[in-house]
Amino acid sequence: MTAPVVAVVGGGQLARMMAPAATALGIDLRVLTETADGSAARVVRSSVVGLPRDDGSMAAVLTEPRSADVLTFEHEHIPATAFARARDVGVPAHPAEHALLYAQDKIEMRRRLTGLGVPCPDWTELPGPGALEGFLRDHGGVAVVKTARGGYDGKGVRVVRSVTEVTEWFAAARIGGPALLAEAKVPFVRELAVLLARRPSGELRCWPVAQTVQADGVCSVVVAPAPDLSPEVEAEALRAARTVAEGLDVTGVLAVEMFEVPGDGAGGPRVLVNELAMRPHNSGHWTIDGAVTSQFEQHLRAVLDLPLGSTETVGPWSVMANVLGSGLGELTDGLATVLSADPGAKVHLYGKEIRSGRKLGHVTVVGEDLHDVRDRALAAAARLRGETVDG
Repeated sequence: MTAPVVAVVGGGQLARMMAPAATALGIDLRVLTETADGSAARVVRSSVVGLPRDDGSMAAVLTEPRSADVLTFEHEHIPATAFARARDVGVPAHPAEHALLYAQDKIEMRRRLTGLGVPCPDWTELPGPGALEGFLRDHGGVAVVKTARGGYDGKGVRVVRSVTEVTEWFAAARIGGPALLAEAKVPFVRELAVLLARRPSGELRCWPVAQTVQADGVCSVVVAPAPDLSPEVEAEALRAARTVAEGLDVTGVLAVEMFEVPGDGAGGPRVLVNELAMRPHNSGHWTIDGAVTSQFEQHLRAVLDLPLGSTETVGPWSVMANVLGSGLGELTDGLATVLSADPGAKVHLYGKEIRSGRKLGHVTVVGEDLHDVRDRALAAAARLRGETVDG
């Protein structure tokens, strides 16, 4: 029997975390990685060093030593030429180019979601500074300005009160840089994330709605399921995510990040969709240890159009804490301390060089008591950052 081959563009931690799931299912993973010592290249035997814009690199990851069964991605920065190369050699891409567009371009995303009736923050395109001045006047003097393309983890996003705060962005846009949009600064209760998977034949499964906590625009902590979530808000969040997945024809894992907003008493929306990611996502790392089927296994099942796995949790609460930067020489220097302090903590390290604020790994704790689980996850992540933890 010939094992299926999944070609993945991107050599970071998301591709790395697909590897155990692929091994368990007997799937051959082939990764296009930016560097030979990247996170995924350290664990995936079939690695091609190159970039998706290089025809030769794409041809190698798609066809050598034999044709891949499907092409998928661990990030959204995929040029049209990569999809063209896949079509040339007859390898389907999931998500498809027409779907991934809406994760690549925030203006296109807002247009499409608005057309589908998905609740979003008030927004407008910014063809020039005058448009931002008008938006600021209409929205209490404050707005969230975003670059339509290229932003992630808080990059390409600014909360502004004056046009002068994004002067260089307008200048860049005039000479071919990314277009800009403005969104209303939402007075939200908290941030939520709905993670789901959809296969080409239409089957769709959602994990429980999770709560996310950001630090400087980067996901820091995820709690699943979201505590004290009303059935009405849960149903609205799941409905919005399903509408996005089906309306955009997303295949594979989809993360829909949302704001929970106070109800207005007049039947208005209680969630507003903020961002989309059409791939495994930081908000779903808890599923590796906290769900019957991890997001990485589910993504592989979905892109190969295999029956999807159960998304039920294995315990009442899961808390995932990211390790963002570290004072240690190597993260593995902290393993003995972390594992002896909490044998139940599940540590996942990404094999990355330590830099300030960089996502270096995460810790997940699953258990019966939310406060205990949260405290243990936070303590384990702190120890991996080289911090002293009392108690």
